[in-house]
Amino acid sequence: MADNPFAQPSRLPFGLPPFDQIRDEHYLPAYRAGMRAQLREVAAIAHDPAAPTFANTIVALERSGALLDRVDTVFGRLNACNTDPRMQQIDTEMAPLLAAHDDAIHLNPALWHRVEALYAQRDTLGLDPESRQLLERYHTAFVRAGARLKPAEQVRLRAMNARIAALTTRFKQNVLRATTDHAVVVEDRSELAGLSEVQVGAAAAAAAARGLAGKWLITLQNTTSQPPLAQLEDRSLRERIYRASVSRALEGASDNTPVIAELVRVRAERAALLGYPSHAAYQLEDESAGTPQAVEDMIRQVAPAALARAHEEAAELQRLIDAEAARSGSARFELAPWDWPYYAEQLRREKYDFDQASVAPYFELDHVLRDGVFYAAQQLYGLSFRERSDLPRYHPDVRVWEVSDADGTPLALFLGDYFARDNKQGGAWMASYVSQSRLLQRKAVVANHLNIPKPAAGQPVLLTFDEVTTLFHEFGHALHGMLSNVEYPLLSGTQVPRDFVEFPSQYNEMWAREPAVVAHYARDYRSGAPLPPELLAKVLAASRFNQGYATTEYLAAALIDQAWHQITPAQAPQPHDVVAFEQAALERSGLAYAPVPPRYHSAYFTHVFSSGYSAGYYAYLWSEVLARDTGQWFHEHGGLTRENGAVLRKRVLSRGRSEEPAVLFREFYGRGPEIGPLLEYRGLAAGG
Repeated sequence: MADNPFAQPSRLPFGLPPFDQIRDEHYLPAYRAGMRAQLREVAAIAHDPAAPTFANTIVALERSGALLDRVDTVFGRLNACNTDPRMQQIDTEMAPLLAAHDDAIHLNPALWHRVEALYAQRDTLGLDPESRQLLERYHTAFVRAGARLKPAEQVRLRAMNARIAALTTRFKQNVLRATTDHAVVVEDRSELAGLSEVQVGAAAAAAAARGLAGKWLITLQNTTSQPPLAQLEDRSLRERIYRASVSRALEGASDNTPVIAELVRVRAERAALLGYPSHAAYQLEDESAGTPQAVEDMIRQVAPAALARAHEEAAELQRLIDAEAARSGSARFELAPWDWPYYAEQLRREKYDFDQASVAPYFELDHVLRDGVFYAAQQLYGLSFRERSDLPRYHPDVRVWEVSDADGTPLALFLGDYFARDNKQGGAWMASYVSQSRLLQRKAVVANHLNIPKPAAGQPVLLTFDEVTTLFHEFGHALHGMLSNVEYPLLSGTQVPRDFVEFPSQYNEMWAREPAVVAHYARDYRSGAPLPPELLAKVLAASRFNQGYATTEYLAAALIDQAWHQITPAQAPQPHDVVAFEQAALERSGLAYAPVPPRYHSAYFTHVFSSGYSAGYYAYLWSEVLARDTGQWFHEHGGLTRENGAVLRKRVLSRGRSEEPAVLFREFYGRGPEIGPLLEYRGLAAGG
């Protein structure tokens, strides 16, 4: 470990990992040394001859594991966004070992007795509110980890945890491999009619990168529907792309059906061992929702309006298809999933007299970042951003900004990693490399990751409005991490329940559509001319377009998640029944509507089978209720002002989990959440 870059804390600004020094061979030695070191620290805490105190037990646990935290944080983040075969091998090897390490801490009887003793005395310890919250979170974590189980039951639990860790790792790797393998090769340029020259160039570059010079490659994103479907005129190519998407990870070496079948069974068995009727009941107990019933009740408030609107939208699209067939004399066909995005774009053009291609020049990446995302943060919170080209990065495409507070005090580092790569997982997400903590004297280092197709050299990076919204969304997560101001790392930043963590990000989306912000960033990259007011009005009016589809595809995925995780072990299907199980769940829910497929089918549903959202995919809707309530609050109080930003920062964004989310939201909003603003925002309210 003498020359291992993880051996000592980073000396770079803000503790940025020394990416230029880290090699694959450094991970395993650092992992092993880090686990040994933390177990020694934990043993010293557990067997301290002094009576347990908050300082010698809880705070000591917060300080433990520094080396392991350094290596695991960097490895986990880079394995998601810049992996290689060796890292995937390390992931496979380490996943069950890390699960066992976690069990070794939470199932340590001497340590548990100290935590339990302090919890019993919590009313007499004189703790400040944040310290009391930390003690209660530790107690909850130990109980949920099985500390109260009998020794024989804990042996079974350890085996289950190791197996779950191995299965989730295998699922993730299968999806990455299948998504890469199912990219669609196009050999005839004419099939790409409808795509812009920039997009065609990106497809050519993607093909060339795989040794397919002279061809074009349509790479897949992690969702069921793929962005090019909205533009491609060739129906047969649209169908090829759609079928390539939905058939991922269903056969061959990357087949995830046996993984799903075993994973849901073992999760259900573990829940039963811990005293819960299902994995969903176990997971939701520690979320804001509390119970599966609460999740289903919320979904039922939205699903009927969403599905009814989706049927109305489908009828309009079928009208376009029929009219097109009549004009051309071609055969009529029924609306299919691969047709919806294309004809929705035609309908958008018909209703609002614009299409994505006409506005794309106004959404150039640098303009949107500097004059939109960063501008809104400056207006609301006083933040300023200075790009740093002198700091190491893990990939040439990554950019780094130093973020300063309103008074000039250095606040955080922000990393932007925006382009798709074959060795990068799909989707968009935020990650923390360093979590803020006053106890550990740490400021935040956070990153945003997207999967924008990288254009050919010299071409501008032009975004769809959906991608613009995603930039703002992920930066909402980044703000939650950067503005954190808590004592303890366990309570820092985004370490809140899944159905609250999406709240700041979905709230931040509102600024992508706020006229004052749009007018600031939406400028033609060639001339600097602003987006014409009449076109801006059309873009904003169209923001509620196709919401029946968008809401229904999301709800279908959320219900699939609940179906998988509300079963008992005996109800877990065999691998060959996985697809049928999903379909039956959709039919029972009433959301089995063929033209609107689930946003994710089970075989590539990484959120719930490998990314920590099991039984929690509903969280986006739950959080969006809070986000739209917040949007209404801003508009009622004057909109984009420093005063309003200061209130949200003080009461929510800086607080992490130093208080329970329901309390934080009520302190900010003045009352409990209301679903009305969400329905209105999505155009699903009566008469909307």
